[in-house]
Amino acid sequence: MSDILDYLKEKQDNMLATLQYIVEHESPTLDKLSVDALGVQLVRIFEELTGGRTAVIANETYGDHIRGEWGEGEEQILLLAHFDTVWKKGDWPQPLIAVEQDILSGPGVFDMKGGLVQGIYAIHALHALGKKLKSRIVFLFTSDEELGSPTSRKLIEEEAQQSKYVLVLEPSIARTNAVKTSRKGVGMFRLEVVGNASHAGADHQAGKSAVEELARQITYLHSLTDYSLGTTVNVGVISGGSTINVVAAKAAADIDLRVTSQAEADRVIPLIMGIQPVTEGTQIVVTGGMNRPPMERTAEVGSMYEIARVIALEELNFELAEGATGGASDGNFAAPLAPTIDGLGAVGDGAHAANEHLVISQMPVRSALVAHLIEKLDEMKGDTGHGRRKQERLGAGAAE
Repeated sequence: MSDILDYLKEKQDNMLATLQYIVEHESPTLDKLSVDALGVQLVRIFEELTGGRTAVIANETYGDHIRGEWGEGEEQILLLAHFDTVWKKGDWPQPLIAVEQDILSGPGVFDMKGGLVQGIYAIHALHALGKKLKSRIVFLFTSDEELGSPTSRKLIEEEAQQSKYVLVLEPSIARTNAVKTSRKGVGMFRLEVVGNASHAGADHQAGKSAVEELARQITYLHSLTDYSLGTTVNVGVISGGSTINVVAAKAAADIDLRVTSQAEADRVIPLIMGIQPVTEGTQIVVTGGMNRPPMERTAEVGSMYEIARVIALEELNFELAEGATGGASDGNFAAPLAPTIDGLGAVGDGAHAANEHLVISQMPVRSALVAHLIEKLDEMKGDTGHGRRKQERLGAGAAE
């Protein structure tokens, strides 16, 4: 039996109380004052529970980011968590927090304040039990993940490039409770069409309909979807025209691209960016690119999962599955720079939904998994050159 799990089971009530306290400090991404107020509490909690050090990274636009550090080693293992949520104050159905048997409900408990607390307690257990590591643990708490990490991406990439491994504390896959060994990359594009306006009744033939051209291009874009490759292209928002009796002079579409590999992104992006008009007299401009690179299941990631699976089976007495998801996280930014495993956080369901919840009894179990995984990865010699080589391949603006 795991001494770490035994210790964390004894601390389950403390973990729950810490999580409830953090959830009570609501932290919508766009509410900087509220996010910063929670950040102050996270600094205190991290330092008190781990004996570690923190630095607040000022941010004028969104909440300040926080860098926690524990240990003195030259090599680095990075933990990632965000403390902003999609929930605006007052949007969550009351009461704000509810406990029913083994279930805790509340805004952000699953995505991802539960995983954040579990990560802090994993380091706390290592600290309290006197575990000695050769690596230092860096815990990056970010404030803007729900908006795509516009101000934290650079910090994440800088820390990942210095790390031999990255552990992302986003929630496990709902219902299977699996960790995430791959995530699709996300591309965001805008297609704008310019035609020629004319009176729809008196001079229809003189017009060049931007709406018609957009409709033709939408069918082409959707034809790029290939489920066998895991590639999807979705036109999610369209606009066009001015009034019913005018041939439309302008139209536009917003496009979402999801791919499983950088090679697939390299294949599909030129097909989108190179679109040419098929309606005579219209013009097309396409802008955009990759917002988050793919988090690919490399051999190194497979090895990380296997270590985690064995820990779960032999130390914690449960079967740990792995899975893939089409959604993205900050793990996508870290993955090209260091071996990364995601979904190590809460067990539950309902991210971004009114049924958001986690399983309380799984908190010490998943926290122990993170602590044991840190111990095992600490024993392994990392290759921070992995990140530098990948950065050179991707290029500085590859995911802009």
